Amino acid sequence: MKNLTITGIIVLTVLGLIFMVVMLYGYPTYRVWSQEMEGKAEFAKAEQNRRIKIEEAKANLEAEKLNAMAEVERAKGAAAAIKIENGALSEKYIQYLWVRQQNNLNDKTVIYIPTETNLPILEAGRAPAKGLPKVSE
Repeated sequence: MKNLTITGIIVLTVLGLIFMVVMLYGYPTYRVWSQEMEGKAEFAKAEQNRRIKIEEAKANLEAEKLNAMAEVERAKGAAAAIKIENGALSEKYIQYLWVRQQNNLNDKTVIYIPTETNLPILEAGRAPAKGLPKVSE
């Protein structure tokens, strides 16, 4: 029995030494491999983020091009409307544009005082200064 105990202790000691040698060599090697894998993962993530930003920039560029094309078409329509008006912006056409523009005012208040023609007065405040009485304080 004493012989078996000494053999067991020797076997455990040899196994412990083998485990320590494996750990002394294996653990640093594992850490290097693990860091290399983390670096590859971070690189792949950065590459994917770069591709996403490029695709977003391309989409924004395409949207801006389409907005520019729409603006050109609006300008062509306005030019055609002016041409129909014989190349001059008449008072009635300016009033029409003003009324149409009111649809874009969502949260703004416009004070409207109707006149005899029920159209806004666009020339208010442009009265000649001559002949007006001076206001004294």
